[in-house]
Amino acid sequence: MAYDKYTTLTSTAVPLPIENVDTDQIIPARFLKATKRVGFGDNLFRDWRYNADDSLKEKFVLNNPIYSGKILVGGKNFGSGSSREHAAWSVYDYGFRCVVSSFFADIFKNNCLNVGVLPVQVSPGFAEQIFTAIYDDATIKLEINLEKQTITILSTGAQESFDINGYKKENMLNGFDDIDYLQNIKDDIETFATTRPF
Repeated sequence: MAYDKYTTLTSTAVPLPIENVDTDQIIPARFLKATKRVGFGDNLFRDWRYNADDSLKEKFVLNNPIYSGKILVGGKNFGSGSSREHAAWSVYDYGFRCVVSSFFADIFKNNCLNVGVLPVQVSPGFAEQIFTAIYDDATIKLEINLEKQTITILSTGAQESFDINGYKKENMLNGFDDIDYLQNIKDDIETFATTRPF
């Protein structure tokens, strides 16, 4: 499944400064029966967003109309817990294209990269700058430049670099998942195969 090419993302952001957010909080286990990557956004943070009677919990940030955008800014150790891919699917399906945190669980981070969500790991100090900027003005925007590997708070000009695996970076710049990548180099693979002894 190909995704939109990822170059520079400029967007407002949703703050979620909660540490140790695990994948069961991101998408509860009872919503894992589906196998297609659609509809999961409805249940992103389901137990935090809704009461038992399906009414909205007004105090939860995703239900606050002040905050919106394609960037979710989470607390330290975001995406810990089980390895379920559905957590990354739900983040993508909700509409987020980037998650920022001072630390990610490795499996969640890789799952995000596989589905078109860019995990941007920043220093704890820079994460605090982002939260402060958003709480001062919910309309401020962050700029995520994948080519340069930088994240910028546009209202202040504060900037920090982030790391990303080179292979995953190229895939995101081209809008590829792993299968798309292989299909893109199909001719090279076939040419290489002709040089191999049978």
